[in-house]
Amino acid sequence: MLDYRQKRLRLGLALAICLCLAYTAGFGVYRLREKVIAARSPGPKDARVFWEAWRRVEGHFFGDVPSPQARTYAAIRRSLTLLDPYTVFIEPVSRELEQDRLRGSYGGIGVDVWRDAQGRFVLAPYPDSPAQRAGLSRGDLLVAIDGQPVSGSLTESDVKARLHGEVGTPVRLTVQRARPSDGLTDEIQVEIERQQIDVPSLVWHLEGADTGYVHLLRFTERTGDELSDALQALSRAGAANLVLDLRENRGGLLESSVAVAGQFLNHGDVVLYQEGRSGRRTFRARGDGDVETPLAVLVDGGTASAAEIVAGALQDNGRAPLIGQPTFGKGSVQEIYHLSDGSSLHVTTAIWITPDRHRIDKKGLTPDRLVPDSDDGVDQALSQALTYLGSE
Repeated sequence: MLDYRQKRLRLGLALAICLCLAYTAGFGVYRLREKVIAARSPGPKDARVFWEAWRRVEGHFFGDVPSPQARTYAAIRRSLTLLDPYTVFIEPVSRELEQDRLRGSYGGIGVDVWRDAQGRFVLAPYPDSPAQRAGLSRGDLLVAIDGQPVSGSLTESDVKARLHGEVGTPVRLTVQRARPSDGLTDEIQVEIERQQIDVPSLVWHLEGADTGYVHLLRFTERTGDELSDALQALSRAGAANLVLDLRENRGGLLESSVAVAGQFLNHGDVVLYQEGRSGRRTFRARGDGDVETPLAVLVDGGTASAAEIVAGALQDNGRAPLIGQPTFGKGSVQEIYHLSDGSSLHVTTAIWITPDRHRIDKKGLTPDRLVPDSDDGVDQALSQALTYLGSE
């Protein structure tokens, strides 16, 4: 009897020991699994929790989980908001459009695209563009591209990217156009061959009898040459004075802004200083610009970045007064780093300072002649510039 009870006690003790060992082993395996997962996670130790969290989401979230690419892009974009508004992540399609914009040329049909209040994509062909020659008109509504509907989930960048392409390739558009007779719409299809599209970075004309007017729209790789051609044409037309309009110019290439400013300054004049982690760099005017023709510069709250560089250089060197409203205040440098999947990263690496050492970033430039907005339809800033030039 005693032997039987001892055997049962020993068996129970052994079973308890086995259960304890199994629990301990299981817990140890779980902890080891967690360590292995953390060890496999890329990046510094502090970043591993990001991947650990997403593995929990993948294992337990009730619903669709974004793709690895989508969550990676979102994480990059969100984390960059901790820096400044100009350090940004550009996805592959947007990056291609950004490069087209800075080049000032691309393969396409020459049409602007925007979304109206109803979310529809509205077209506006450039003058003498393939789109205009094919019969498209301003106000046409884009329905489909190559038979694929342009749904509400697409962005303007998505649509523009589909319209861009290799020179010589065709694209078929389905558009809706209102009938003047009853206001209803006709749906038509147009096939257009993509051509080299050169988007001008400026427009110019003779304002009055002897004043040239140049509106710089953006700073691209071709702006310096386009400005030189415009100034020569205005001189031949008899322009004795000049208005340089930088309103609503959001900027562009630094090199282009230095070339533009240099066309109105003496050789060696300071255009700007650039201060960054590697120290200060000085940009000076190259060549002998026109320093004799009376000049006025128009600015407003939309004058930013490279446009502020030109305005600040001409103001601080005493070459021209600024007329209008305070500028935007975007005076920082973004270096562009191309990433392995075709995306790119714009990183703020320095700030710009005017020749008189005024900091542009977050402050902007103050006009010499402040002109308030007017509701009467008269361009008061231009009127003031013409008055100023007439007094020279």
